[in-house]
Amino acid sequence: MPPLAQRNLFHDKVRLTVTLTGIVFAVVLIVVELGLFVGFTVTTSGLVDHSNADLWVTSKHVPYVELGVPYSERKLYQVRAVPGVAEAQKVVSRWAQWKRADGRNESVQIVGLNPDSVMENPWNLVQGSVQDLKQPDAVILDDIYKDKLAVHHIGEIFEINGRRARVVGFTHGIRSFTTSPYVFTTFKRAQDYVSLPEDQTIFVLVKLAPGANVEQVRRDIASSVQNIEVFTSHEFSRMTQVYWMFTTGAGVAVLLAALLGLVVGFVVVAQTIYATTMDHLREYGTLKAMGAPNSYVYKVIIKQAAMSAVLGYVLGMIVSAFVVKASQSGGAAILLPLPMAIGMFFLTLTMCVSAALVSISKVTSLDPAMVFKG
Repeated sequence: MPPLAQRNLFHDKVRLTVTLTGIVFAVVLIVVELGLFVGFTVTTSGLVDHSNADLWVTSKHVPYVELGVPYSERKLYQVRAVPGVAEAQKVVSRWAQWKRADGRNESVQIVGLNPDSVMENPWNLVQGSVQDLKQPDAVILDDIYKDKLAVHHIGEIFEINGRRARVVGFTHGIRSFTTSPYVFTTFKRAQDYVSLPEDQTIFVLVKLAPGANVEQVRRDIASSVQNIEVFTSHEFSRMTQVYWMFTTGAGVAVLLAALLGLVVGFVVVAQTIYATTMDHLREYGTLKAMGAPNSYVYKVIIKQAAMSAVLGYVLGMIVSAFVVKASQSGGAAILLPLPMAIGMFFLTLTMCVSAALVSISKVTSLDPAMVFKG
């Protein structure tokens, strides 16, 4: 015979369906809210995280990557002279206006780079190559924003701040937290698009020589070059994430929504597990009348809840996988990294077992004589 918990769980198919539906709803709700938070966090610092640079040299008091302040290009050569620097390149990151074919303007973020460098190149290319940026007026953008920018295919010509721009390639999945799409081009062309003087840059990215100590090189750059700050890529990434996610309040709203999803999910699971336990009160009363100790009854209830958690988690993650995949073509990405998926299993198990513990108090006070009453 199957164990009692298993028989209780699968005996009433309707009740089982209701229980699993509640758990699946809770799992999907939490995954969506937490996945949005993770997606937003990753999106805010995408330029820094994919820069392949060890150090970022910025002007003083730059709080995040989108708010870079121009400074003299001469500092680039001072940085290159510091021992331990294998490569240093200029990078532009600034907003501009993209003119669609229908005359409407859309805000974009121009990223100017050196196509021959390994740093700050567009990633996830699905059409074209970085070397194509060497062509006249060439730009690369993400295919997610085709409709927003009214782009249909490679070779189309548009205007950025009144200057000609020709699409030579597409990336996939490079989202901008500000909703202004990234447009990659060469450094010189970016200067023209954003009206940055020829003798200025926004950032200098540094690649260290093999064996160089990052902290030592950072101190040497800071002491050799005036009126700048030097951050590791990890530090600058965290600064950008903290600014967008907490200073602006956007991340707090998403995080609160995730916490609310967790609370709502727990309430839904608790209610369904509690209702399932109440439906079997007479059975538990029979067990107690037959002399079964409370510990045995508790074990049955908790095991039943754990089995519900496993089934609900599996179904919930299947549904979540479709939701996550569908979000990849939208502006807001829902991410489900492996550590989060593993954490969701233990969270689901904790919710279900905790809900079972709530209902156990009712079974504890159960009078076995109830089974002999009409």
